[in-house]
Amino acid sequence: MQRQAGGGDRRLIEQTLQQPASSKLPNLNIALVHEWLTPLATGGSELVVKEILQTLAAHNLDADLYALIDFESTNPNSYLYKRKIGTTFLQQFPLARRGVQKYLPFLPLAIEQLDLRAYDVILSSAHAVAKGVLTAPHQLHICYCHTPMRYAWDMTFEYLASSKMGRGLLGIPTRYLLHQLRQWDVLTANRVDYFIANSHNTAQRIWRYYRRPATVIYPPVDTHRFQLQEAKEDFYLTVARLVSYKKISLIVEAFNQLKKPLIVIGDGPEMKQIRRLARPNIQILGWQPDAVVDSYMSRAKAFVYAAFEDFGITPVEAQACGTPVIAFGKGGTAETVRDLREHRDKGTGVLFKEQTVAALVDAVSIFEKNLGLLDPGVVRSQALSFSPEFFQEQYAKFLASCYQEFHNQRNSWQSQRLS
Repeated sequence: MQRQAGGGDRRLIEQTLQQPASSKLPNLNIALVHEWLTPLATGGSELVVKEILQTLAAHNLDADLYALIDFESTNPNSYLYKRKIGTTFLQQFPLARRGVQKYLPFLPLAIEQLDLRAYDVILSSAHAVAKGVLTAPHQLHICYCHTPMRYAWDMTFEYLASSKMGRGLLGIPTRYLLHQLRQWDVLTANRVDYFIANSHNTAQRIWRYYRRPATVIYPPVDTHRFQLQEAKEDFYLTVARLVSYKKISLIVEAFNQLKKPLIVIGDGPEMKQIRRLARPNIQILGWQPDAVVDSYMSRAKAFVYAAFEDFGITPVEAQACGTPVIAFGKGGTAETVRDLREHRDKGTGVLFKEQTVAALVDAVSIFEKNLGLLDPGVVRSQALSFSPEFFQEQYAKFLASCYQEFHNQRNSWQSQRLS
């Protein structure tokens, strides 16, 4: 039986997502696999897990949850509190609570130890190894891929340059480990029947590394948390973890030149460096609670974002406030922000083409010259197309279509074998 959807079948599934047809799901025994569940990891991929569970619940279904490690079921503040979650031997490793990435050589082995034989459908939410679970021929496996492993693929050399493990004699076994990890990653792509990508950028990377097609279903953004505010104040804002690939230092250097007010919210290993760079027109607020972030985001003249992301949630959150975005125009932001130079009536910000200080300075200048073209209501309407409700509708329709197509293929194969 052919496990991977062909061109015609893929087109049929894509057409189904465009139709208002029923997404009724049969009574299924489902497992949902994610990499790790800890209070330290509560980003976009974890929100997808939550929305998948809510999608299933809307169809009177549930899923047994599995992860490499779980410290959320014992967290009273988590929606997973007291939920039974299957884990691996990494749960018992020292310091696992602070993240299992330090045990990278063991991750492929660990995920393969999850026994999922009892399930009809395997749903994986993967940005590292979750798609590598072992499945049987009768089981449907759908992977929502947030990104192929960045440190194994397109960020390999950045990872090696920034880590002590990538330099000197230690660099030799580290490079060999990443080589082995890439081979395992490609192999396990064949354990997936259907891929979902969180953006067209990610879909392109899935094709590049795995030679597998992927259907794009944008991740859910809690747009209801934010309120439209049309009156803006005279400051710019960026919110991010202060790590190298977020390019906060680039933003700070650009605003040092511009001499315009900038608020930086976030914490991380680059905090000291960024504080040293910042001139008096820049305020570094560190980590702030959601209420404070929301307030600044709704009042800012524009939200500034210089990272290359597979999707990028915070630019969408800013737009949900009616706040325009000035962003690096590659990756996910190229799909979520409409450049006012190309969309005169429906623009939501300005995109710049290079991750350089000069490019960002130029983008801010273009933004200020064209500020009158931006309508906060239009900006917010763009964000609403990434709402949780839209995600749930699209995910349910995709699951129903894949299940039907998968079992049609299986029945056809069995008929041919018996004839």
